[in-house]
Amino acid sequence: MSRELSLRGIVLGALITLVFTASNVYLGLKVGLTVASSIPAAVISMAVLRALGGSSVLENNIVQTQASAAGALSCVFAALPSLIMIGYWQHFPFLETTLISAAGGMTGVLFTIPLRRAMVNESALPYPEGVAAAEILKAGEKDTSPAALRALTGGGMIAAIITFASTGLRLLAEDASVTLTWGNAVFRGSCGFSLAMLGAGYLVGIGGGLAMLLGAVLAWGVFVPFLTAHEANPDHLPPTAHATIVWMHDVRFIGAGMIAVAAIWTLGCMMGPIIRGLSASLRATSIGGAQADNDADLPLRQVGLLSAGIGMVLLVMFIAFLAPFGGVNAGTVGLALVGMLCCMLIGFLVAATCGYMAGIVGSSSSPISGICIVAVILLASLFVGMRAVGLFPASVGDHGGIAFCLYILSALTASAAISNDNLQDLKTGQLVGATPWRQQVALLIGCVTGALVIPPVLNILYQTYGFVGYLPHPGMDPTHALAAPQPALMMMIASGIFLHQLDWNMLAIGGALAVVVIVTDLVLRRHGRTLPPLAVGIGIYLPAAVTVTLAIGALVSWVCARRGANAHSSQIGTMLASGLIVGESLMGVTLSAVAGFAGRDSALSIMPAGIPAVVPDIAGAMVFAAMCVWFARYVLRAR
Repeated sequence: MSRELSLRGIVLGALITLVFTASNVYLGLKVGLTVASSIPAAVISMAVLRALGGSSVLENNIVQTQASAAGALSCVFAALPSLIMIGYWQHFPFLETTLISAAGGMTGVLFTIPLRRAMVNESALPYPEGVAAAEILKAGEKDTSPAALRALTGGGMIAAIITFASTGLRLLAEDASVTLTWGNAVFRGSCGFSLAMLGAGYLVGIGGGLAMLLGAVLAWGVFVPFLTAHEANPDHLPPTAHATIVWMHDVRFIGAGMIAVAAIWTLGCMMGPIIRGLSASLRATSIGGAQADNDADLPLRQVGLLSAGIGMVLLVMFIAFLAPFGGVNAGTVGLALVGMLCCMLIGFLVAATCGYMAGIVGSSSSPISGICIVAVILLASLFVGMRAVGLFPASVGDHGGIAFCLYILSALTASAAISNDNLQDLKTGQLVGATPWRQQVALLIGCVTGALVIPPVLNILYQTYGFVGYLPHPGMDPTHALAAPQPALMMMIASGIFLHQLDWNMLAIGGALAVVVIVTDLVLRRHGRTLPPLAVGIGIYLPAAVTVTLAIGALVSWVCARRGANAHSSQIGTMLASGLIVGESLMGVTLSAVAGFAGRDSALSIMPAGIPAVVPDIAGAMVFAAMCVWFARYVLRAR
């Protein structure tokens, strides 16, 4: 029997975790994005375990599962720094930060257990990164065809070189945009040149790609022009900057509202498979039974005990968090209990939503920030409602309520990030024949490992760079401060609701639009077509450069299919797309680590000063267009 859950694999997964967690926390605070670690972890695992000898595809899968879970946990950067921004924390305390990250992440693992059968086994979702990781793991087996290996390694090398030339040397632009005005209305079109997104789009397919492209067209061709034409520009910003601010503060909330309604609808539609999955899980009553059944999850009895234990940990943490506001009394204990129940109930909804979105677009492009926006709105609205009926302790006040809301959000963010990543891992496991319960154990270990790394990394980054508008020491250079866009947005929303300053109109528009798209999808399904509402909402919420690039990758996939791609060439296309994702991901992690050590993200730039910005834009566009043509020709030649 092949080795699967081994001590050396766990140790290797923990070591890989250190790199990915640190790099992703830095990258997230710098630009608001992270690099998915499943595929890079799989590549590293294969290389190391093969050198040690006796490796198997199952053992490699466990390593990438553990490392990817810890890498995903770094998404707590989207919430925890907001506690610094509101002045509740002056640094990131180790125990509180570790426990909230680990407990939140572990709930994400547990919530995906009853969802696995419904969303992986019984679903047609593409899971682009999960499929890509499986292809890479299979490529390590001796019976993999030389053509597939060449596609994987060649794509990876080309993507790494181009990423180094763009992100590192700055010779090629990473994206380009065009801004047009008509009166006060601003129209903007953007396209990214990311080869990883091109590969992900190829794996997503034409249906999801076009739905996301529709969302981008609605965002930048309808909503942004309308709002810029009717909203004042008191600071007299240039059209591009004005349009970007309108998208960030208004249109993105339309996408968040649409994601919320579409997520509830999707979850409702999935209740049948979810219930069947729960019923199937109930039949797995022991670990011994799980070992005999390679499609068995952790027994629900153990899942229940773990959930109860994590719930108690969260309750104690929340009581300790609220104790400074009037001590431990009935009011604060009751509020802590409400917070713990929110983590469990809202957390399950968040897990299902994030898992579904990751199944459509992959972990890298799944908009966890949008789900966090919905979660913080629900939490803050609940607390404001409790205050209106006298159930919210007066001693906590506005400041304490906002801080507590953001603290709970940190646990929900960890749960969302892990759920977002874990179902990709479980899809990988399904394709390579892994045992689900062993993967789930590795996921839990990954959550604990990653949580131990997060506090020191956050403290080092905060003390070294600070956040924009929040510098820990006098005399620090504000130009080097980390932007931390998501924490600032979460703080703004929570404060806006508590202080009655949030505009609900955009969220309502998004919800209404979701209803229209849901009805349209139901009509189209009668004619054999679909328009996934979540995908449209994702297209509105994500930056246009990401959405358009994904759509281009989906178009390449469609062209290859129309030109007669067969099963063999489709496999080559999948391996090539996986190679593009691998190459850019590994190079992205490396460059973000270099930037962290150097203290600036342009440490390797060799672009001469004074060169017009249009030069790297044109060069980047030409290289990207050439890669699209080469991708399609490579796949079609494989026939």
